[in-house]
Amino acid sequence: MAEFKLPSNSIVTKGKFYPAPDGATNTRKINVYRFDPDTGKNPRLDTFEIDLDNCGPMVLDAIIKIKTDMDSSLTFRRSCREGICGSCAMNIDGSNTLACTMAISDIEGDINIYPLPHQPIVKDLVSDLTHFYAQYASIEPWLKSDTPAPPDSERLQTPEDREKLDGAYECILCACCSTSCPSYWWNSDRYLGPAALLASYRWLADSRDDATGERLDDLEDPFKLYRCHTIMNCAKVCPKGLNPAKAIAETKKMLVQRRL
Repeated sequence: MAEFKLPSNSIVTKGKFYPAPDGATNTRKINVYRFDPDTGKNPRLDTFEIDLDNCGPMVLDAIIKIKTDMDSSLTFRRSCREGICGSCAMNIDGSNTLACTMAISDIEGDINIYPLPHQPIVKDLVSDLTHFYAQYASIEPWLKSDTPAPPDSERLQTPEDREKLDGAYECILCACCSTSCPSYWWNSDRYLGPAALLASYRWLADSRDDATGERLDDLEDPFKLYRCHTIMNCAKVCPKGLNPAKAIAETKKMLVQRRL
């Protein structure tokens, strides 16, 4: 679903084949994108034949096994292995997802693994997310309040107001949604993308925040918010089951209501 953008003027070539150990009978082939920009060489796809009887059930387990037992030069990100940190986000079987929560058994045939699409490649499966994080920082994702915090308690809100934050605060910033969005592919220099806009709505919907007008003013721009065309790729790939498109629609509604 998420088209992969190759580096300019490059061709992905067939790379090395790493066979499974002798005697292995339960095997799967995994094609892994390899690219080191420092070498000046074209990207390639290396094929690794994995012995599933000596590998964990998840795609991340297979990638770790490849690095440990077959090719230590393979580069990728990972951390929690529990679908919490978002570090191992990549394009697996044509869709952006987390390698730690994608089961090998859920994929038919050979497994194709690429880095997140339409981002500069640092090396192999590692995309450069510097711009993505800068966009997140630009929405100022922290509470802004003109009222001093209570000296002996938290800033309270009703259960009904707290419920409005559900579906907005759980984002782990894995970038699966933004890098699957065609509008973000075309306009990422100015369009904030689903992840940043979901984070923005989390504060717009927070009854304890006093900067709603300021935040909406900052989004009143032809590109920052309005490049969303409700394609819904973001909701389809989100590993946490969130719906950034809905949050973007609610933000647009808030801007319209403010003008009335």
